[in-house]
Amino acid sequence: MPPKGKPDTAAYQKLKQDLKSGTLGSLYVFHGEEAYLRDYYLGQMKQKLLPPGMEAFNYHVIQGKEFDLKALAQTVDCLPMMSPRTMIVVNDYDLFKGDKEGLTGILKDLPDYVCLVFVYDLIEYKSDARTKLAGVIKEKGSVVPFNRQEQGDLVDWIARRFRAMDHDIGTEDAKYLIFLCGDLMHTLISEIGKIGAYASHRRVTRADIDAVATPQLDAVVFQMTDAISAGDFDKAASVLGDLYHMQEPPIKLLAALGKQLRQLYTARLALEHRKGSRYLMELWGLRSAYPAERMMQSARRFSLGWCRRAVIRCGEVDLAMKSTGADGEELLTGLLMELAVKKGA
Repeated sequence: MPPKGKPDTAAYQKLKQDLKSGTLGSLYVFHGEEAYLRDYYLGQMKQKLLPPGMEAFNYHVIQGKEFDLKALAQTVDCLPMMSPRTMIVVNDYDLFKGDKEGLTGILKDLPDYVCLVFVYDLIEYKSDARTKLAGVIKEKGSVVPFNRQEQGDLVDWIARRFRAMDHDIGTEDAKYLIFLCGDLMHTLISEIGKIGAYASHRRVTRADIDAVATPQLDAVVFQMTDAISAGDFDKAASVLGDLYHMQEPPIKLLAALGKQLRQLYTARLALEHRKGSRYLMELWGLRSAYPAERMMQSARRFSLGWCRRAVIRCGEVDLAMKSTGADGEELLTGLLMELAVKKGA
């Protein structure tokens, strides 16, 4: 797996600067995984461009399924009412399908009073550099990717959100929250709300997080392999039982376990070759050091031979699940028992 380079944040940084200086442009394309940031900046643009109380006249939303080129042209031509600008948001319309020539004609002559934003949420943004439309977007507009945030930025943001609820959280506990629930802000915001409401003291503890946070599947599977490494088969079996109770399909659980075991194997190999967590981050494209460090700690409790056999057996069970018609839960439970029994081998 090749290392993933850092995402280009130039357009994102320029958007922030344009908002600050009041120099927002006429054309934007918003896309990327981080919906929380995307919606936040859409709201900031709306506040900056439109006077309070005049949104009904100057703010227009077009859904992709209802998109019509003539309707867009008419909306673009609508002069602002008691406002210097109008704002048009088009949700989930694929720019590079349909009448590209007609759309190109509209976009290259957008009036200065218009701010047109194409938002990609349910569909993926894919540009076609061979088209005139792509050239016009590059010349006249800005394509802003809202990417997952770096660990340091997320930790600071989590701390600010808890302070707004009259709580504090330590750096390591904030990292643990990211590890447990994922690094998407729109997911974390709801978890922070639950934890802040639950915590009885100003300082949020790991116990508060564990009490009410909803962990992502990868984090739960890590808890299972961690219990195996500690020789606690009862806990490992309990975690698997909880996943069954949540009605997660065995094949999905096996896929998550397989990924975890492959990461564990590469961590063990990294230790054998005296490489650190940074190597693991680059290998797996991890944006945060915390999961890599935890994986390295866990790998120290397993032998290289165990890790290799675990990956092989996981693949064999996957094949059996897909080809033999055997009960998935029985196969997965049997694999867990085998891993626990042979952990020290």
